[in-house]
Amino acid sequence: MARPRPAPRRWRANMAAGGGGPAAVLLLLLLLLAAAAARLYRPGQEPLTVLAAGSVRRALLNSSAAWLVQFYSSSCGHCIAFAPTWRALAGDVKDWESAIRLGVLDCGEEENYETCKEYGIHYYPTFRFFKAFTKQFTTGENYKGADRELQTVRQMMIDFLQNHSQELRPPACPPLDPIPSTDITSLFDKSSHHYTAIVFESNNSYVGREVLLDLIQYENIVVKRALNFDKPLLEKLGITSVPSCYLMHPNGSHGLINNLKPLRSFFSSYLKSLPGVRKKLLLPIQLPVQEKKEESTETKVWKEFDKAKLYMADLESGLHYLLRVELATHKTLEGAELKTFKDFVTVCAKLFPGRQSVVKLLEILQEWLVSLPLDKIPYDAILDLVNNKMRISGIFLSKKVQWVGCQGSRPELRGYTCSLWKLFHTLTVQAALQPKALINTGLEDSPQIVLQVMRRYIQHFFGCKACAQHFEEMAKESMDSVKTLDKAVLWLWEKHNVVNNMLAGALTEDPKFPKVQWPTPDICPTCHEEIKGLHSWNEAQVLQFLKYHYSSENILHKYAESQTDSSETEQGDTREGKDKSLQKKPSGSRENKIQDKENVLGSESKVLDKLIANHGPVKDSDKSVVRSDTLKEAKQAVSFLGIGFSNIDMSLCVILYVASSLFLMIMYFFFRMRSKRWKVKYYRLSV
Repeated sequence: MARPRPAPRRWRANMAAGGGGPAAVLLLLLLLLAAAAARLYRPGQEPLTVLAAGSVRRALLNSSAAWLVQFYSSSCGHCIAFAPTWRALAGDVKDWESAIRLGVLDCGEEENYETCKEYGIHYYPTFRFFKAFTKQFTTGENYKGADRELQTVRQMMIDFLQNHSQELRPPACPPLDPIPSTDITSLFDKSSHHYTAIVFESNNSYVGREVLLDLIQYENIVVKRALNFDKPLLEKLGITSVPSCYLMHPNGSHGLINNLKPLRSFFSSYLKSLPGVRKKLLLPIQLPVQEKKEESTETKVWKEFDKAKLYMADLESGLHYLLRVELATHKTLEGAELKTFKDFVTVCAKLFPGRQSVVKLLEILQEWLVSLPLDKIPYDAILDLVNNKMRISGIFLSKKVQWVGCQGSRPELRGYTCSLWKLFHTLTVQAALQPKALINTGLEDSPQIVLQVMRRYIQHFFGCKACAQHFEEMAKESMDSVKTLDKAVLWLWEKHNVVNNMLAGALTEDPKFPKVQWPTPDICPTCHEEIKGLHSWNEAQVLQFLKYHYSSENILHKYAESQTDSSETEQGDTREGKDKSLQKKPSGSRENKIQDKENVLGSESKVLDKLIANHGPVKDSDKSVVRSDTLKEAKQAVSFLGIGFSNIDMSLCVILYVASSLFLMIMYFFFRMRSKRWKVKYYRLSV
């Protein structure tokens, strides 16, 4: 890997001053610990149900009420921005919960990764409806509203309730259809011990149904709705406009309520305040209790860092989240998604300035993807390789998130999105520093290649759909103007600042790390100029700064997890026993290399069997040809990775194989001829 040019001394002096003093660090630590428990939605403190992996299925299956569940990620900016609306909606329809309930599930929590994968959640936030009394597992019905405004979502909830069949309708939900005029007139002839309110409205109005659901938890009152089709009846009742509310009292009197604005909130509030109308004494809704897990004794401590440095822990944590969490939402990769992932892995394998264990993993993954002649690949096969199920020595990617430069003052702030920006900044800079790195990959012809791979990755895989749309708009606007690798570096820097400016002051902004134009003057004073009293960027200095900041020599490995650390926390007793026997042999011994080779070839064959049996069309019509070609590629990958026999060893093996075959053939013919002579000789004697 080519070494970048050293940074000017004035930059190094400024960078050495970063990180803050002990007092500032202590203050941030206290603030972080105070907010550590503050998640986007807090169980028991919200007018909604906070679900988790251990409770979501039991809550949704055979429920006496319908559900609307928001699958979100605590690191998704739009999820954070939408939280106040969702919280307000939950409070607004709190009285509806015996008919339809609101829930949330955080797909950004490690314990919920598999659950969100089972429900097929690709983007955040995702809204799913679940019908009452569902007997079998279902992924639910997607929300199809025109927007996510509170009123629109509330109306979609009503439509969903009305789509229930009579048999499966929640018991607490009364009929929401309008009553005919004949039923209205018959009400005047009946005596009743309760109030009866009739909301007259137009066909496309939701006011009547909203008031009806608002009152389902109240006794001594019945609410019905009617349409304004019967003009003579409306004239008889004195109704001149809709929506209007007509009230029948228990004593037999009745009349139009004239002193109210024709709004749902006015109708509901008035009816709830009538004498004798009170809330029913209902038993609290029984929801599955989340299994209590042993609390971790590990304390989340603020990690002191230098803001002028790049931390390997951030880059590797981003790769871990990308490969094991974000990609996991896609059960199978095919078509444009598979092509995008292959190109992304190729770019990372050639340009990622990481530790040898991570780079080797990316190289193996890239060779494996290239070797498989399939139109689609299951994600589980990719995950097995990322998790090193083949037990290849020398490859490792941490399974834990360790944010350092991407730490947030609250758990849901910064984190993965910050690391993804850093990762692609690093790749664009490495492409400019190593212009020949992508030769013979099929990706070397375009100076935009890293940007285009980033663009396609965000389009197909990034969880925040709205964020992906915004990035696509920026890409359509000006990405085609990038003609050099240096311009690619500057384009991404410029667009990152555009995003920072757009999000400044938003709910997603971390108050301890405000969205500012970067690099700031304290770490790159020469990047800033004034022309006629206005701020201006010196792009030549910015480019030079970026090439140093995202270079390998500016990366610190502090806080990055080593394979030894991971083994100490993850190995069980059985695995420890096996590892002790393996550790007795030198790491570079012939026995270990042979074992690695057998693991790779065996796993390649098993994966191929699984792919051919369970997944999509194979490009070659003859499966035996596919198997032969794939195993040849696997052997080449093993040789390429240096974990098999050398060329001399292979030549000797071939010579010995040929010699053995010839010897066996000679012996076969020798004994066959001798047997014939023996038969002829003894046959003649007997005659």
